[in-house]
Amino acid sequence: MSDKVWFITGASRGFGREWSIAALERGDRVAATARDTSTLDDLVEKYGDALLPLQLDVTDRDADRAAVTQAHDHFGRLDVVINNAGYGHFGMVEELSEDELRAQLETNLFGAVWVTQAALPYLREQGSGHIIQVSSIGGISAFPGIGAYHASKWALEGISQALAQEVAPFGVHVTLVEPGGFSTDWSGPSAKRSEENPAYEPAREAGRARRGGQTPGDPEASSRALLKVVDAEQPPLRVFFGEAPLGIATKDYESRLAQWNEWQPVALEAQG
Repeated sequence: MSDKVWFITGASRGFGREWSIAALERGDRVAATARDTSTLDDLVEKYGDALLPLQLDVTDRDADRAAVTQAHDHFGRLDVVINNAGYGHFGMVEELSEDELRAQLETNLFGAVWVTQAALPYLREQGSGHIIQVSSIGGISAFPGIGAYHASKWALEGISQALAQEVAPFGVHVTLVEPGGFSTDWSGPSAKRSEENPAYEPAREAGRARRGGQTPGDPEASSRALLKVVDAEQPPLRVFFGEAPLGIATKDYESRLAQWNEWQPVALEAQG
């Protein structure tokens, strides 16, 4: 029997909700955050005291600290911290306003960092814990029309790889979960969009065609995969969720290596 305590942001829908249910179903306890905790009422009714619903906007650093502290004090420990809260912003780079770009980074990057910082003192003190950062195939590859989203996830990847090395001596693990396309509302109601410039309509159309040819993954099935990651004695730093990401990454990295090698004489020239 498992007896882990989870802290999950963005638990009102999608991965956050499915993973909260998976943890609760096996007897774990969960502090689940949402902007609107009424979305968790049905889970509170079903799971009772095993679920602690917390209202949270992850862009509020003080509120992040308070929520993590409340969860720790309520359950007595923290074992799994999942930074899942986030959204997709659709817009070509030229179309992005400053406010739109900053808002994307505030939620997807800074929100995850603030929650991580709030949890680390507890994890270090107990000498164990697992921080799971919900990244994306968009954290290692990039496509037209979601540059702001890529900026947030590539930054999350870099800071999390550094973090993993920093906290390993304390017995704390870090995993970047990198999903492909799943049947969540990432591109639906939770998404935000820039004002469109007609000059980019051909690129938008190509992007819609590309996404239309993909079979989305099942969020419920992702729960089984996540539990294997959480329960692993030596969890991975990175793990793909879904069928498509490995092929995308392989093609992308082969291209990068080929180009770096092609231009290595210039690199050596720059060395002096």
